[in-house]
Amino acid sequence: MEHTISITPQAERKVTDTKSVPFGKIPTEHMFVAEYRNGEWQNARVSPFHDLTLSPLSLCLHYGQTVFEGMKAFTMADGRISIFRIEKHYERFTKSLFRLCMPHVPNKLFINAIKQLVKLDSDWVPREDDGSLYIRPFMIATEARVGIKESDEYLFMVVCSPAFQYYTKPLKVRVETDYVRAADGGTGNAKCGGNYGGALYPTHLAKEAGYDQVLWTNCIHHEFIEESGTMNAMFVIDGTLITPELSGTILDGVTRNSLLTLAREKRIKTEERRISYHELIKAFESGNKVEAFGAGTAAVVAPIEIIAIGHKEYKCYTEPDALMYQLQKELHDIRKGLLPDTHNWNEIVE
Repeated sequence: MEHTISITPQAERKVTDTKSVPFGKIPTEHMFVAEYRNGEWQNARVSPFHDLTLSPLSLCLHYGQTVFEGMKAFTMADGRISIFRIEKHYERFTKSLFRLCMPHVPNKLFINAIKQLVKLDSDWVPREDDGSLYIRPFMIATEARVGIKESDEYLFMVVCSPAFQYYTKPLKVRVETDYVRAADGGTGNAKCGGNYGGALYPTHLAKEAGYDQVLWTNCIHHEFIEESGTMNAMFVIDGTLITPELSGTILDGVTRNSLLTLAREKRIKTEERRISYHELIKAFESGNKVEAFGAGTAAVVAPIEIIAIGHKEYKCYTEPDALMYQLQKELHDIRKGLLPDTHNWNEIVE
């Protein structure tokens, strides 16, 4: 079924200096909304940004049927605007919806909604080299009913906000061995709201102790590294790029996938496997050069300078020649059109 998207542009353009806008605080003038009722998507529209009116009984407010994605649009060197790896994000969004028992969004509706919105609000895509437009597609259950069931009604929405450097300095993290982010059979590989809400308290405790984030460990032995805060965790030890293999507890990160692809093309050895904090300790105490970083859409590459394991802190390699910065630059140059896009990752907004 084809979905026609109606567009109601706002008369007045509000964009001024995108550089001064805090991440995620100020939305662009428009948003996309579609409603799911009677088993189908309807009333798809791009309209001026506005607040929602929901019943206090809406199921999303009670039972956690909320799923989201995060991707970015960039101003390329030739002035065109591209959306990075929109198909990969759509694939992950679809898997998350399936896990949360939420209705499928047709590919064309998803792609066209985002492209129409970005095109209309193109003035918000930063021209600065380090800037991007953060795009947040999400879905919530809106059926008004207190009672545990999958909703029969939903809203699929997309909002945008300008984004610059997420972390301004290398991070200090500690290995978390009390709390877990996800367990086997759970929703760890889905981008659903509950995963992030459940992570807030242990992250709060880490910040109280002087750290920026946590390195999550697996739920059984609290030994094997899983993710870094809200990002995939990656390490470089003896020139090998190592990251935990994908599982039911680890998100299939688009940045993670992109960096692994670029590393393999550069003939850098990569390993997707379990890595324990004991292995990290051994590498540090053997005098090896250890790089550690988080990889995600918002931060792209977030260098880690300190890893606390138990009561001891270990210093990571963060000098300018680190491999993570080389991969980050190559990814940046592909996004900006400075290097050939051999994988067709850039979706041009016409």
